[in-house]
Amino acid sequence: MSIRPVKHESMAVPTMEGAGVKLHRVFGFGEPSMTDPFLMMDDFRNDNPAEYIRGFPWHPHRGIETITYVLAGTVEHGDSLGNRGLLGAGDIQWMTAGSGIMHQEMPKGDFAGRMHGFQLWANLPSSLKMTAPRYQDVKSTDIPVVVDDDGTAVRVICGNFWGKAGPVDGIAAEPIYLDVSVPPGKKKRLPVDTYRNAFAYIFAGSGTFRDASKPFGVRVEKEVDGEELNIRDMSGNRTLVVFDTGDEVTVQAGEKGIRFLLVSGKPIQEPVAWHGPIVMNSHEEIRQAMRELQNGTFIKAGH
Repeated sequence: MSIRPVKHESMAVPTMEGAGVKLHRVFGFGEPSMTDPFLMMDDFRNDNPAEYIRGFPWHPHRGIETITYVLAGTVEHGDSLGNRGLLGAGDIQWMTAGSGIMHQEMPKGDFAGRMHGFQLWANLPSSLKMTAPRYQDVKSTDIPVVVDDDGTAVRVICGNFWGKAGPVDGIAAEPIYLDVSVPPGKKKRLPVDTYRNAFAYIFAGSGTFRDASKPFGVRVEKEVDGEELNIRDMSGNRTLVVFDTGDEVTVQAGEKGIRFLLVSGKPIQEPVAWHGPIVMNSHEEIRQAMRELQNGTFIKAGH
């Protein structure tokens, strides 16, 4: 077995999307080869409804899949094909935009106003970019959880892991999408196929991956014994760790344990041209999509 070394580590960056939703961008709109087949990931975590309630009104998607995973609050979604639904805590939606849809997502906090979730964009190969759109809406209760002897718990959203199969299927890049919780002080080895690109995104607790620097947390001001101090807060750790090649990942959990998404997929290795939520292989295909949006032919008949 070979441990995957770390080739990139960074913090999610505050940004604004939709109609004024404040969130953190984990990666995206840069060089896509590092995370191929995944294009972008956002962490929408906010306790202030005024900073997210306006949501993500109608917008187009083409050529990609969007994976929305909700941890707190709800997300109401709808599209131009007449689909409607509500994602609650622990639910996931895997949407294949394919040839194109108009879509909206409107978040709502829980009883305390908290909203937390992730959206990941996965690329589609050229052969499937114009496929018919489809949804896979999965309830929290349908996502298997496997617990190891040391207390490590893994929610298997997509792919096969430790003898469990996630409920999402038929995805081009054959991704594995896991929500991993490792108890305080425990060291864990997790298998990852050698031929996949893989990354971890830490969103609670702290810990270290082999050859990675210690996750460094978010700099915040806190009052300690009446004094304002600038400290690194590890409670909402937003560290992205991108791994190099190998067939397993090793993580050492900190004193409060660690929780992270572990995501891997087969690289598509095709040219990427994108304009916001429209991702194709060439700039001419992007221009064609823009023309179709303008003349009303973006949504394909029979799809």
